[in-house]
Amino acid sequence: MPHYNENTNNILALLQSFTLTNSDDVAMSLAADFRKRRIEKNLTRQKIAEQSGVSLGNIARFEQKGLISLKHLIELAMTLGYVSEIKSVFSEPKYSTMEELIQIRRNTGKKKATSK
Repeated sequence: MPHYNENTNNILALLQSFTLTNSDDVAMSLAADFRKRRIEKNLTRQKIAEQSGVSLGNIARFEQKGLISLKHLIELAMTLGYVSEIKSVFSEPKYSTMEELIQIRRNTGKKKATSK
């Protein structure tokens, strides 16, 4: 039977995934997840820097502040085996209303957006 604290942590983690409200929160969450995956693979910052070509300073800055260029994020993702996840970020349309869905369907296949 799970301990109360484990259940609380699981619930808090689930709630956090729904309450990230700004880009800094998302960046820090992404950085924390990266650090977990790096440690799970028993990779030091130095080792992943060598494997990815991303400088040690950039990796430290990412893990501590959530700051990283898209190119370096892709290189780190490739090193850890997360290429498909990175490539699929914008692969599927997202909508929250029926109007958005209708607009998406209307614009599917267009090459550029137009103003009304």
